[in-house]
Amino acid sequence: MMQTDYEQMRAQMEAILDENLHLVTNLSNAAALIFYSMEKVNWAGFYLSEESGLYLGPFQGKPACVRIPMGKGVCGKAAQEEKTQRVEDVHLFPGHIACDCASESEIVIPIFANGKLWGVLDIDSPEKGRFSPEDQKGLEQLVRLLEKKLFQTAESQLIPV
Repeated sequence: MMQTDYEQMRAQMEAILDENLHLVTNLSNAAALIFYSMEKVNWAGFYLSEESGLYLGPFQGKPACVRIPMGKGVCGKAAQEEKTQRVEDVHLFPGHIACDCASESEIVIPIFANGKLWGVLDIDSPEKGRFSPEDQKGLEQLVRLLEKKLFQTAESQLIPV
């Protein structure tokens, strides 16, 4: 069983996030930290919310889907339901969007700013059943830290570009 040190990741995330830097800078470093801190992960990044769905934000991994309609795939469902989706086998997920055919499992965590859906953190793995309840808890805590550090300040931070 893989063990990710979420306490260490949290401390590193706390250190690299800076509300005085551009949001893209912060999200880029957050994606890199997650990607390189977790074993057996082939994609980690952000999709940002807009009325019609989600659009690709900073990430680490192979090129990805640029737009995801609300409710479609794991990311779209997490956004629509505003609830974490932890999928053991993406090939069994109704409407799964295959951006990388090597992905076997996925976890998607909604991100909120001022009480509204702002986007999602999406992490894929080439291994079925990669994400445990402990991973979900640790990643949800990282997202809460990200929300606290980046969205408690100026409204301008909410605009990704």
